[in-house]
Amino acid sequence: MSVMNYLSTTGFAHLHYTNIIMMIIACIFIYLAVVKDYEPLLLVPIGFGVLIGNIPPIEGLLLSVYDEGSVLSYLYMGVSKGIYPPLIFLGLGAMTDFSTMLSNPKLVLLGAAAQIGIFGTFVGAMVLGFTPAQSGAIGIIGGADGPTAIFLSSMLAPELLGPIAIAAYSYMALVPVIQPPVMYLLTNKKERLTRMKAPRQVSKREKVIFPIVAFLLCSLIAPGAMTLLGMLFFGNLLKESCVTDRLANTARHAFIDSVTILLGVTVGASTQAQTFLRPQSILIFALGAISFIVATAGGILFAKFLNLFLHKENKINPLVGAAGVSAVPDSARVVHMVGLKEDPHNYLLMHAMAPNVSGVIGSAIAAGVLLSVLG
Repeated sequence: MSVMNYLSTTGFAHLHYTNIIMMIIACIFIYLAVVKDYEPLLLVPIGFGVLIGNIPPIEGLLLSVYDEGSVLSYLYMGVSKGIYPPLIFLGLGAMTDFSTMLSNPKLVLLGAAAQIGIFGTFVGAMVLGFTPAQSGAIGIIGGADGPTAIFLSSMLAPELLGPIAIAAYSYMALVPVIQPPVMYLLTNKKERLTRMKAPRQVSKREKVIFPIVAFLLCSLIAPGAMTLLGMLFFGNLLKESCVTDRLANTARHAFIDSVTILLGVTVGASTQAQTFLRPQSILIFALGAISFIVATAGGILFAKFLNLFLHKENKINPLVGAAGVSAVPDSARVVHMVGLKEDPHNYLLMHAMAPNVSGVIGSAIAAGVLLSVLG
């Protein structure tokens, strides 16, 4: 009798085919990370977290992120309470160099243009029957910014946090797959061969002043973004001041790596098949894909629009506009690789980093605006 009781408490006794589906998805994530090298620092923790989250719950045992009092539930509070995203932004700020953006400010407009994906998806989600708050949280997927998506959905639509987080991080990882076809579709060979002027040298004074002024300006425009942008620009000030190297090194290495592990595993563990595999989740993934494509197209098309008013020597390679989404630095790297295929001597990485980092700021401001209006 005791053997039968034990067998009834094993995961095999409660395993459902939907759990197996999620485990297969988890293995695909890990495969893409290990074999294809698609954002392994994100997909390996998330993929393994999905495996953890789909071990069937056992009555009387506190195991999952949804079991109040379990270890995972406490770790998951960093996601559900919006704690991890600002900490990620601190490390991101300590890794970011705004020099190219400061040397060529017009490239900031490309990062702003790419945010059309966010607001376009917001409208689409409203049309499909989501509430305004849910639509705002879904729309932010278009920025391809996982921490911002988690932060906003934890505030506006916590019931959709799992699908939104997984969708945002999935599309961040799939930048090398999704963006190139859009880039080739919207540009011709001549445009892809465009060479841009080398960026000017930016002084240390400019680098130190920028995070202070940018934080004040952005926070006054969108107070809801203060937490994210405050940590981003604080991290950047640690880096650029050159007097807090120990703090900057900690923020951009051990600190952000630790938070990324916790965030990835707990986000993955929140995808229990019983709560995750719903038509609503599939719809969120579809909207996220559309928003990401629209955001990429928005940056490219706006670059082509700007070129109508620029002298020949100041023309922008339209490929750079694709980096306006917030997937740093993967989107900029994809732009660089596509450019090299057309011309092995045309280096676009530094130019692409300008709209890429401005896209991070833009998506955070968009999140702040949505939070202020819909919160």
